[in-house]
Amino acid sequence: MVIGRGPCTHLLLLLLGLILLFPFLEEGIAARTLLGILFSIVLLVGAFATRQTRRGFILKLGLALLGVGLQWSALWAASIAILFCAGIVYAASLAVSFTGVLRYILKRGPITADKLHGALAGYIMLAFVWSFVYALVEISSAGSFGPAHLDFEQPGTFFKLIYFSLTTLTTTGFGDVFPLTNHARSLVMVEEFSGVFYVGVVIARLAGLYPTNQTQ
Repeated sequence: MVIGRGPCTHLLLLLLGLILLFPFLEEGIAARTLLGILFSIVLLVGAFATRQTRRGFILKLGLALLGVGLQWSALWAASIAILFCAGIVYAASLAVSFTGVLRYILKRGPITADKLHGALAGYIMLAFVWSFVYALVEISSAGSFGPAHLDFEQPGTFFKLIYFSLTTLTTTGFGDVFPLTNHARSLVMVEEFSGVFYVGVVIARLAGLYPTNQTQ
């Protein structure tokens, strides 16, 4: 029996809401401010989504707060350099939160709705981590992704990388965004492997490791 709701349920809803609202929140300072608020909430909820040691919690919270601070600084200063630093911290914060969610869903115990939602949230978080990695690669080495030049000062650029990351992670690969350099291609191959690993091993284990109790 699948029972219960919890922080991972809220995290999943936030991530889905962020994806769905992102295209509507790219133009204008008010829309970008709201988008920044949503990203900030995702980082903070990710830090609180699972139980952890005191040291782990401080690390997650510290990265989340630093990422939020850099994000707002980049938003108001319109600085690509600050945005680059924010991207590094965002990727690290999401990666740490992802590992926490992964440990939580693989922990022995009954299947709960929160664990299933955590599995889905972890998958989306993994895609977001890679989208930030791709953004950092493109900023540091322009022309790594195409076919057209990705200008992060233009609305919609980062969302293209989120879209590309999700299609790569699910091995859909529509081909409207693709890597142009060998460095970018190598990262894409690693993401493809991580996506297959997550679906083929983690989700399968989640379904098979905790069988429901049946009364004989």
